[in-house]
Amino acid sequence: MNAGLHPAPPSGGSGMLSSVRRVALLLAVLVLGAVIAGCGGGGATAQAGSGPDGEDAPTVGRTPLQGINGPPAVAPLAVPLKLGAATREVTAPGFVNPLREQPRAGLVADLDTGKILWAHAANRSLPIASVTKLMTALVVNGNSRPTERVRISRRAVAAQGSRVGLLPLYKKVQLETMQYGLLLASGNDAAVALAEHVGGTVDGFVGMMNAQARALGLTCTTFDSPSGFEETRTQRQARNRSCATDLAVLGRAVLDQPRLAKIVATAQAVRPFPIKGRRLFLQNHNPLLKQGFPGTLGLKTGFTNAAGKTFVGAAERGGHRLVVVLLNTPDIARQAEALLNRGFRALGVRAR
Repeated sequence: MNAGLHPAPPSGGSGMLSSVRRVALLLAVLVLGAVIAGCGGGGATAQAGSGPDGEDAPTVGRTPLQGINGPPAVAPLAVPLKLGAATREVTAPGFVNPLREQPRAGLVADLDTGKILWAHAANRSLPIASVTKLMTALVVNGNSRPTERVRISRRAVAAQGSRVGLLPLYKKVQLETMQYGLLLASGNDAAVALAEHVGGTVDGFVGMMNAQARALGLTCTTFDSPSGFEETRTQRQARNRSCATDLAVLGRAVLDQPRLAKIVATAQAVRPFPIKGRRLFLQNHNPLLKQGFPGTLGLKTGFTNAAGKTFVGAAERGGHRLVVVLLNTPDIARQAEALLNRGFRALGVRAR
């Protein structure tokens, strides 16, 4: 077996193997096409601090190609992603599944070789909750500058679910501060404000998100809101959806953007703010960051009644970067840590 791109299917035929190869190839193309997939501008950074409640946020490194209402500033990838049967399993040689209770879907893959180490229902379309905000961050990052100022509308202030909180109505907040509020506090209010700023309207921005998904070759991903918040309790009715393979690709695209990579790996931040003593304290919800998991690169958590607990995370050890995706998991921290540790062990990387 080619250790780079061809994980061996445990059982089940050429259909699954070709599907896995296509997924792995897409991840590999992301490695080669990081410049194509990247966009954004300039670069502020945040200091350490502490704070609120919600989900996670964004940014990158070049002049935006499109303004308000334009298509996403990311060119399409050369290789489309075609997913196979959603119920097949993949376990690469050397990887031992440590989970007693499975998530509804999940995946562990090497982000730099495309090798899939473990997959469970990895192309099953499921609700993703606030993991949605990774795409929101990517689109904002590619179509704005961090120093822009975002006007806070009534719709943003009225957003339900996890919030940055106390956003000042009709005042303007630095865009990068809102990105931190999006990705650390998982602010639905920040998602709405950023969507209106970049897309002109929330609906216009959602169109940009779906166009960006197509540009990245994501085939089981659809968006209906920039936040992922949905009041429905049923999985069938949830409209922000994706699958583990698509989310691994999305996670890689986010990590390819230097400013976004810095934000999602930030445990705490203090940001300039028009009110509240001129400072906003934010704390990341990512359990890998909270618990100091060795080599963690951050990324995003989510939760709704329909989606359950969702997570896209990544870590780097011994020259390998692994991504873990969990959809409707009983325990984000425990399962993500166990899967990543087993993944590194399968690659011959010793635990720290």
